[in-house]
Amino acid sequence: MTEQIHIKKQQINSNMTLGEVIKKWPSSVEIIQDYGLTCVGCSVAYWEQLDAAAKGHGLTGKQIDEMVEKLNKAAEDISANAPINVTQKAADKVLELLKQKQKENYALRVGIKEGGCSGFEYTIVLDNEKQDDDKVIEQRGVRIFIDKKSLEFMQGSLIDYVDALQGAGFKISNPNAKSTCGCGQSFC
Repeated sequence: MTEQIHIKKQQINSNMTLGEVIKKWPSSVEIIQDYGLTCVGCSVAYWEQLDAAAKGHGLTGKQIDEMVEKLNKAAEDISANAPINVTQKAADKVLELLKQKQKENYALRVGIKEGGCSGFEYTIVLDNEKQDDDKVIEQRGVRIFIDKKSLEFMQGSLIDYVDALQGAGFKISNPNAKSTCGCGQSFC
């Protein structure tokens, strides 16, 4: 009998640049910021390697390894082939809202509309009517409706739920956005 051994492939390593990591895994921004990198006004640059940026901010080798481990765990939660990904925290919040509002058969409708500070604005609502041009995505027990035009702009995005001092709400990390507004709801 042959024993199969599965070796977990590490996707992110400390020699990758900040830009590479953030572009492939937008959700990594929060983890990187938790370790003090990418702060406003400092010298961290997207072309800088994780290792060098972390050492420049006083992190030890152990802290860098810990950060890389957290980044890889977060990357595992993202499906490379999914048009849009939802974190477990966001999925839990959607399911909680659906139950609270007694709308268990509803889906999360995400999309974009013209407007906002930067040209486009994200929309997130609960909806129970699938439209003809909607793509239906099911992830972590949540159904998502997104129209084809919005999907063109949001392909590869990550929907997360954040609960911070500045407020709580859904946050979209969009790898296709050239710039975003400080409000977090507008992009171009």
